[in-house]
Amino acid sequence: MTTTSLASTLKSRSKQAVKRLIGYDSRNWLRIRQIEAFTTFLEAANRKSRDVIEISPGWNRYWRAMCPDYRSLDFPDFDICKDRTDEQYSIVIADQVLEHVQRPLAAAANIHAMTKPGGWAMVATPFLFRVHARPLDYNRWTPAGLKQVMVEGGFAEDDVQAFGWGNKACAKAHIGGPVRAYGLWRDLSNDEEYPLMVWAFAKRAS
Repeated sequence: MTTTSLASTLKSRSKQAVKRLIGYDSRNWLRIRQIEAFTTFLEAANRKSRDVIEISPGWNRYWRAMCPDYRSLDFPDFDICKDRTDEQYSIVIADQVLEHVQRPLAAAANIHAMTKPGGWAMVATPFLFRVHARPLDYNRWTPAGLKQVMVEGGFAEDDVQAFGWGNKACAKAHIGGPVRAYGLWRDLSNDEEYPLMVWAFAKRAS
């Protein structure tokens, strides 16, 4: 390692250590409330210990680390619009996936089919967020819209709870710029007219 690269590595590590020391939060600002909601939901009634499957965009590690009986299917190789597993699961997670599917109602129906009776689907998508075509980007929903997708996928209306979080400050920070870490002291108030992230918990009838 050259002197220059060593100095660069030490500088980077020092910055990371300082950030940890002062409580810098590297999580995506627009996802913090959704991540907290998913975490609370999985910890309630010890759901995190149940059999969990995630239709995953590949980069997500939150729920893999939290759930001991976890497996995943990498989207888009596993096309949730036309593919479903033969086995059913207590928890089915689709986190930042449904905005990328061409036929969301078919995807919701397959999520329903993969969920055990009495089990739960957990879905999350962005709303006020830039187009990110990886590989394609088709959809945006309000909380009411995402709930309707899950209902039309087969979940009973009374068994779907949908939520949203966002505010003008967060929306402004994401327009024309990179995805930003929460960092320190950013605004976490919620303005229902500016949801950046939308999520739902849907229970399959027993």
